[in-house]
Amino acid sequence: MSNQPEHPALLIPGPVEFDDEVLQSMGHYSQSHVGAPFVATFGETLTMLRQLMQTSNPASQPFVVSGSGTLGWDFVAANLAERGDDVLVLHTGYFADSFADCFETYGVNATQLDAPIGDRPQLPEVEKALKNKKYKLITVTHVDTSTGVLSEVQALSELVHRVSPETLIVVDGVCSVGCEDFQFDNWGVDAVITASQKAIGCPAGLCIMMYSGRAIESFKSRKTPPGSYFASMKNWLPIMQNYEAKKPSYFATPSPQLIHALHTTLIQILARPLSERFAIHREASQRIKSTITSYGLKQLATKPENQANSMTAIYLPEGVKAPDLLPNLMKKGVIFAGGLHKEIAAKYIRFGHMGVSVVDPARKDVEKALQALKDGLSEAGYQVQQ
Repeated sequence: MSNQPEHPALLIPGPVEFDDEVLQSMGHYSQSHVGAPFVATFGETLTMLRQLMQTSNPASQPFVVSGSGTLGWDFVAANLAERGDDVLVLHTGYFADSFADCFETYGVNATQLDAPIGDRPQLPEVEKALKNKKYKLITVTHVDTSTGVLSEVQALSELVHRVSPETLIVVDGVCSVGCEDFQFDNWGVDAVITASQKAIGCPAGLCIMMYSGRAIESFKSRKTPPGSYFASMKNWLPIMQNYEAKKPSYFATPSPQLIHALHTTLIQILARPLSERFAIHREASQRIKSTITSYGLKQLATKPENQANSMTAIYLPEGVKAPDLLPNLMKKGVIFAGGLHKEIAAKYIRFGHMGVSVVDPARKDVEKALQALKDGLSEAGYQVQQ
């Protein structure tokens, strides 16, 4: 049982509920960020991230930098692309728009390949786009938090390596790393960016990234300096390499307490095979989606192959309004998120199911949420079919 004060179960697509031990790690006494004890903890954390991302290639490099997952966009745009470069952004929701905006801020030309809401660009469309123009990068959101759409990273990567092998493959894994299978080496990915507060299960405040040797060499061969100072790989690469080698190093002060919390959650995650963790999330997701369907509700992602295991985006029934439903659900002890996709934000809600709420069998967050949703819809005048 959790020792946390009683509170509504946070079941949005991040931040998620946190394990007691992880939160206790946040209360670690103050340490020097260049002292041997903290350097050792940070080094172990970076090494564990290799296991989580499934990379054993010594040429790849993990990064952990204070900031949200959004900072990862800046890292990619500032370091892997140069002003005037063309990049292809695969659009599955709100976060593709934002990534494209980030590229444009750095003078990079972002072309979006769109798909209908709830769907993803199809591989033949991607192949056609890659054959029509040379792109420095291609980006894909593994799970778009605004729509719950899951992208097929492995097949996409195989396509890119075949059709446009010089194009770097960048994955936005903010809502996928830690709950969806992600194989950095085997899939030939060049960069993945994520954040601490979702399936990884650590409080918000850390931007977590992995770059391939190919991506790092691309950075080193760029013609112009990076477009950012704080997000410059020139400044951070030697720091991360030194920390992983258990050597003190300094560019900007990290957060020792957040690193301790991340260290704790990674130990917990890696205590069991990753395949088992992914299976638990998949089974929970299927149970949730089956129940929601039995209520007569529809998802934004209608095709099973497009449905994420970390969250579910649910269309509201006619006549039910999110501003009325969500506060009622909170009174019942559950917090869901409203819609985020700008075209249909008022028409749906989002249910996050990842991390400790799913993998801890003692917690009944999912069951509580499904019952609250059923009762809340009934009280809003919708006749639940089940």
